[in-house]
Amino acid sequence: MMKLSDLGFGRWFEAYSDDIRHEDQGIARVSAVDRNSYIIRNELGEIPAELAGKFYFHVESSVELPCVGDWVTVQYHNDDTSAIIHGVFPRRTFLRRKRAGAEVDYQMIAANIDIAFIVQSCHFDFNLPRLNRYLVMAADGHVEPIVILAKTDLISHDELQQKLAAVRQAGITTRVVALSNITGSGFDEFHQVLMPGQTYCLLGSSGVGKTTLINHLTGRDDLDTKAVSGTGEGTHTTARRQLIVLDKGVMFIDTPGMRELGILGAGEGLNKGFEDIIELSTACRYADCSHTQESGCAVLAAITNGELSEERYSSYLKLRKESEHYEMSYLEKRKKDKAFGRFIKTAKKNMKR
Repeated sequence: MMKLSDLGFGRWFEAYSDDIRHEDQGIARVSAVDRNSYIIRNELGEIPAELAGKFYFHVESSVELPCVGDWVTVQYHNDDTSAIIHGVFPRRTFLRRKRAGAEVDYQMIAANIDIAFIVQSCHFDFNLPRLNRYLVMAADGHVEPIVILAKTDLISHDELQQKLAAVRQAGITTRVVALSNITGSGFDEFHQVLMPGQTYCLLGSSGVGKTTLINHLTGRDDLDTKAVSGTGEGTHTTARRQLIVLDKGVMFIDTPGMRELGILGAGEGLNKGFEDIIELSTACRYADCSHTQESGCAVLAAITNGELSEERYSSYLKLRKESEHYEMSYLEKRKKDKAFGRFIKTAKKNMKR
């Protein structure tokens, strides 16, 4: 029988257990979310679950709701064939983005991830600015990133070397693994990363081969994929985030392709994602240098002498501006939400008098 430790429940989470779990409650991991319906996985397998009314009532933000990868406390019902979720453990790591569209709020992607594989196709999907966004998102949630350059069979060896050089020239020092689902090239290196009891997340645009990658690992076609288009790119298949446990105890969270990857309040993630620029900034004349026009700016000097590429610098400024803008809007939204919540509570008290 599988143990919770096999699913990633270690000492870090055990330290919170007494404060969160009641005696009549069990512990499980969220393996899928579909609106207000959940699938949880425990030692015996997967069962459906829903939120306790009291828990849902006290949630102040969607960020506090369970997401795939979360550890939760549950009560079992109907001969342990269904469950009620009563609480969520703190997240050791997480992946989140700004919610797509005009709404300024966070959307949780997954929680308690050990490594995020950021998948880009070597063909039409290769995009350094988008790669920087994923790297900032991983750094913001304290998740170790590894870049996967997929579909190497679609380009020549020289073209692959050019793309690998472009990643390094952009100042990205993250580990890169180049592989092909068709030829199997690169999979030996990829397998060396995978460890039982660890959770990995696949991130990337639609059609880059994330689901095909998991099918390659399992040796089965358990997950639906669609035929590639005339350009050699795949088409979107994955409809929801889900935790998949492979035969050897390795866990993967497959995610739908992201058309939008907005950055919200990721100051720390930006610093970690652009450590080369942050290191340069320590030599700036002014401590509050904006790195845009000040004299004595070490970052601007690095661009002039060729030490820092203009593309990476522009990407940093754009993401910083975007993150700060959305964070201000988010804080204002939260302020209004709290004021409205206080108004409702006061109104209810007055009605009881």
